[in-house]
Amino acid sequence: MKRTLIALTLTTAIATIAGPVAAQSQGDWTVGIGVGNVNPKSNNGTLAGSAASIGDDTRPIFTVEYFIRDNLGIELLAATPFDHDIALGGTNIGSTKHLPPTLSVNYHFPTQTAFKPFLGVGLNYTTFFEETTPLGNLELDDSFGVALHAGADYQISDNGAIRLDVRWIDISSDATLNGASIGTADIDPVVVGLSYVHRF
Repeated sequence: MKRTLIALTLTTAIATIAGPVAAQSQGDWTVGIGVGNVNPKSNNGTLAGSAASIGDDTRPIFTVEYFIRDNLGIELLAATPFDHDIALGGTNIGSTKHLPPTLSVNYHFPTQTAFKPFLGVGLNYTTFFEETTPLGNLELDDSFGVALHAGADYQISDNGAIRLDVRWIDISSDATLNGASIGTADIDPVVVGLSYVHRF
């Protein structure tokens, strides 16, 4: 959470520096393609009586955003599957894949500069699959949670921009091993993305 507050503070600072007034228009579409790093928080709860640790991963990400009002957009985040190692008590015991589609409402601050910062909030759905472990049949339940979003676009052409953004996502998953509950994995990652975004 500390990393999220730092990211939000930096984005707000950019918004203040960027200055006033230049709208992203109602009816505009943007499409983004880039890479995202999903970095779970350091303490991922207790599973089977041991401290759980879930590794990070970097994969391609994709976004589509539609502006329902000037400066106000609805965005869908998609990605290729992320792959995470799972450790218990410092020992690697398996891995899982997940997909984290996220629907957000973003407010893009109007500016007269190439920097166009934004803040957003939304809902994440994370589905886990291909859980593997030599200990038996591991299953992680799907998760719904709040997602916070902050970032900025740097315009490089009339319709193109480079985007740096940060998300904090509330992801918790009940885990079972061989049909028995072994606890809840508290993942709550920070997701850092770097993308090219094109406006239509």
